Amino acid sequence: MPHDARPRFLNLLLIRQPIGAVTSILHRLTGVLLFLLLPLAAWLLELSLRDPAGYARAAGWLEGPAGQAALLVLAWIVFHHLFAGIRFLLLDLDLGMERTSARRMAWVATLAAPLAALLFVGGLL
Repeated sequence: MPHDARPRFLNLLLIRQPIGAVTSILHRLTGVLLFLLLPLAAWLLELSLRDPAGYARAAGWLEGPAGQAALLVLAWIVFHHLFAGIRFLLLDLDLGMERTSARRMAWVATLAAPLAALLFVGGLL
């Protein structure tokens, strides 16, 4: 049976990606989410600055369990995008280009984001 030279369908969700690829994909995803959430954040800021009643409405939305969960997700998005962006800036400066240090920086960027988000929402950061 001859070897078939046609391209094969690859399911990218079944392939185990290296941590650098996961960090890169998440960086792009968080950037898109930040862009898409910008109008909502601007509206919420405008509502909170309009008058005391608007501030109370905005604060009321963010104080409930759903608001706290939304703040946690938003904080994770911001911190992951920040940490991964710093990682990519360092890579652009040829810092951490070796395989082990690049992987280490990717792990730090990926794992530090949820920790920073928890600290931020908990009021410790």
